[in-house]
Amino acid sequence: MKIAYFDCPAGASGDMLLGSLLDTGLELSDLQTGLSALHLQGFKLEARRVQKGGISATQVQVIVQDDKNERHLPEIERYVIDSNLPPRIKNQAIAILHHIGEVESGIHGEAIEAVHLHELGGLDTLVDVTGVLLGLDALGIEQVYASPLPLGRGFIKSAHGLLPLPAPATLALLKGVPITGSDLEAELVTPTGAALLAGLAQGWGPIPPMRLIGVGYGAGSRDLPIPNLLRLLLGEAEGENSEVETLELLESNIDDQNPQLYEHMLELLFQEGALDAWLTGIQMKKNRPGTLLSILCRPGDTERIASIVFQESTTLGVRWQRLQRIALQREMRTVETPYGPVRVKLARLSGGGSKYSVEYEDCRLLAQKQGVPLREVMQAAERSAHQTLSSP
Repeated sequence: MKIAYFDCPAGASGDMLLGSLLDTGLELSDLQTGLSALHLQGFKLEARRVQKGGISATQVQVIVQDDKNERHLPEIERYVIDSNLPPRIKNQAIAILHHIGEVESGIHGEAIEAVHLHELGGLDTLVDVTGVLLGLDALGIEQVYASPLPLGRGFIKSAHGLLPLPAPATLALLKGVPITGSDLEAELVTPTGAALLAGLAQGWGPIPPMRLIGVGYGAGSRDLPIPNLLRLLLGEAEGENSEVETLELLESNIDDQNPQLYEHMLELLFQEGALDAWLTGIQMKKNRPGTLLSILCRPGDTERIASIVFQESTTLGVRWQRLQRIALQREMRTVETPYGPVRVKLARLSGGGSKYSVEYEDCRLLAQKQGVPLREVMQAAERSAHQTLSSP
């Protein structure tokens, strides 16, 4: 599986993302052909080699003859709907553009259909969004990851006057995304760059495990005290049937809670999206026995998970850390047993073969219903799974 990691030490913009894709091997002629499906009049895409901090990179400029400086979201989306783009690219582009419309609607307090898109309503935004999607598809990239995004300081001119950086639209688009502050007085992450990465990245953090096969540099238009570059790392994932996931681990040490409360809290955590949760006995200060509560979840669920811990436990603090895991791709199958159907979680191994796990709850309910020992139902499910799912 081919994966892309966007390393953004100087931020991200639509043209920087496009430049990195071209620098990694995307042909400009192929990109132009793909973009012609939008049927835009007077559209031109230029790419040239530049030096940023002594590093050679590709800089892209989107040139569109556009007399309108603002549009409503339905008008922008109509270009995509009426285009000859592949259906998958259409759906991705509309989802990203709709996200832009949603945040602008929230910022200005207007209905999403009525909100005026100023800087984001230009056809260059449409070209950036569609071009990046076409480029990823042309390079065969199946998964996208990115580094935390640095946000600069200062002010920027807009249709509404001077706005503080980061721009309100950028901040709204990056909700749930790892960010870090920068002392640079510049707009490092544009709304278009934020919308693309927020809509495409499946994980955030350090470089994921991969076999590196390509590196490309996309240049920004400004000259900064640091090289104004976005770096794209292209690679093959560790295993053909595995994927790299960015997760967050929440933990809290608790020594003053009734143990009966844990069962209810764990049930709520799983209902709200926790991937796993467990309790570990620990020895705390003053030699008091305590419990370490650990919860694994996706980055977007962290705030909701933490609020449940605060509501349902006696703890006053929750610490968290971001980590990565390599997980086998899996699917749910159903096998038949003498006692009834049982769901089985099936995963294929990259070296061939498979592994599976029968669903405990299915087996438990069947044991109760049929009045037989649970172990017999589980053994029957495992035999059936071995017979029907072991072959590739």
